[in-house]
Amino acid sequence: MGIPGDEILSRVATGDGHGENTSYFDGWKAYDNDPFHPIHNPNGVIQMGLAENQLCLELMQDWITKNPQASICTKEGVSEFKAIANFQDYHGLPDFRKAIAKFMEKARGGRARFDPERIVMSGGATGAQETIAFCLANPGDAFLIPTPYYPAFDRDFRWRTGVQLLPIRCHSHDNFKITEAELAAAYRKASDSKIRVKGILITNPSNPLGTTMDRETLRTLVRFANEERIHLVCDEIFSGTVFDGPEFVSVAEILQEDPSICDGDLIHIVYSLSKDLGVPGFRVGIIYSYNDAVVSCARRMSSFGLVSTQTQRLLASMLGDDDFTTDLLAESRRRLLHRHRAFTAGLEGVGIRCLKSNAGLFCWMSLKPLLKDATAEGEVKLWRVIVDEVKLNISPGSSFHCTEPGWFRACFANMDEETMETALRRIRTFVRRANEAATAAKTKKRWDTALRLSLPRRLEELTVLTPRLMSPRSPLVQAAT
Repeated sequence: MGIPGDEILSRVATGDGHGENTSYFDGWKAYDNDPFHPIHNPNGVIQMGLAENQLCLELMQDWITKNPQASICTKEGVSEFKAIANFQDYHGLPDFRKAIAKFMEKARGGRARFDPERIVMSGGATGAQETIAFCLANPGDAFLIPTPYYPAFDRDFRWRTGVQLLPIRCHSHDNFKITEAELAAAYRKASDSKIRVKGILITNPSNPLGTTMDRETLRTLVRFANEERIHLVCDEIFSGTVFDGPEFVSVAEILQEDPSICDGDLIHIVYSLSKDLGVPGFRVGIIYSYNDAVVSCARRMSSFGLVSTQTQRLLASMLGDDDFTTDLLAESRRRLLHRHRAFTAGLEGVGIRCLKSNAGLFCWMSLKPLLKDATAEGEVKLWRVIVDEVKLNISPGSSFHCTEPGWFRACFANMDEETMETALRRIRTFVRRANEAATAAKTKKRWDTALRLSLPRRLEELTVLTPRLMSPRSPLVQAAT
């Protein structure tokens, strides 16, 4: 007896757990099908749905040009080719782990310390998130996560692990901050539903909000995790993109300030070089755990997604250049601040409000006044118009599990200034036309209302003054003579 057709493949292969068929990824597809180019396709879709940091890549290119020995693919570095090409230890190159630990400290202002022996490699932050989920939870277990949150966590953390993500509701009236009351409510709801909560997953700085978590909120999360004996996973991949105050506070800083606040075995950090350096193609993800068993297990699991030794060697040399990394982080923050100010000022010019933010590569903007219906469906309809007609791929808040319709994430660091200005011109034109249409509709509605109110009186006057002018089929009763 053969296998039934609907069972020939696994549930992972036939299911929709990846999340590819969502508006978040649909926007990427729209861009891929019609990519903007200032000369060859000036009316194409501008990609504002991808959080890439392209503002300082020429500084890295310049460093590589001046340091050819850092690569084994140059005549200056090829003498190391055999040793690097045959290195297979999944602990990683010692110099690479030391350089990563040092860079993580610098990105956090030197206020936290990291042990190179606890650095575990992974194939990007995606692989790091999945690995930590495999280490901490079983299929059916759950992690609490504040909304709105990065849509691809549904892929990274859930898809192959079978772990659930349950929302901690956050609201715009208090800038989407995590409150202890909502945290406790989410935990209680899961417990009442007989769902085993294994931890809390946060991004700090936040994606999509672009905000940093204050010290007291972090302490609340750490204490809660300790009291309930659950894990706290902190995704800190945007830590080096903080361009304005308040300064970034890492969970490592909280733990090192007061080790008694929590059992360190419950604290884990996910990091990557994709955002701070702008090199997502290098696929460098990092797990940093204070739990020895997690470090050991994650290191064994890293065999499924190691960073190439060629990449490790190049980055070990680059990140080991103290003067260069100091200047790079400072210049990156300066350029991010400039770009953020220019972009938000352009939005403010047409009445678009953004959540006040100080980090990240994006803005969390409110298009609520442009919604025809203040619903998730109304938001998606507006997003579809923006993608198909305005030709901008911004990401709707509903794809980030935001429960308040009208919020959108727009990325601003993955393009040059000319492209950003083109995007802003398109936004200004769209908002102006939308406002004109709304004004025209309101005017027509007021005119129709006034006409309906005045029409009976005019007809009455005509009836009294000129009864013969009335239609013989008029339903109005003629005045008796």
